[in-house]
Amino acid sequence: MYTIYKETLVDTSLEKAWDFIRNPANLNKITPDDMAFEIVSDMPENMYEGMLVQYRVKIPGMGTQAWLSELKHIMPGRSFVDEQKIGPYKLWYHYHGIEAVDGGVKFIDRVTYEVPFWIFGKIAHALFISKTLERIFAYREERFQSLLAD
Repeated sequence: MYTIYKETLVDTSLEKAWDFIRNPANLNKITPDDMAFEIVSDMPENMYEGMLVQYRVKIPGMGTQAWLSELKHIMPGRSFVDEQKIGPYKLWYHYHGIEAVDGGVKFIDRVTYEVPFWIFGKIAHALFISKTLERIFAYREERFQSLLAD
């Protein structure tokens, strides 16, 4: 298993940060264009416990993949988890948190994931999966700044 941990400080309010991340449709705004991210399911404006979000995403070397996530452990104004139910990973458990700090809001992303295909998955992880995920999270940081900074 692998873990990604990222913190992003944005000069914004806790309310503005939560309003943004509690709307699953905003995931499209923080995903790189080359991933051809598309939400398939109908989206309400606010998440709720047990909500299923279905989307398609382009995975380099694997083509377009279906992905189904369940939103859970929602603590309004603080955090939630999206857990992959169907998708390209053997396991994907993504904690999203926000905290008020001096200078704004700290966004916290902690992802625990496991790749499929035994040794072939480990090789793919070393060659490009880890680099792709780093690029995605760097893009998210840039987008949080441009969309939310006061």
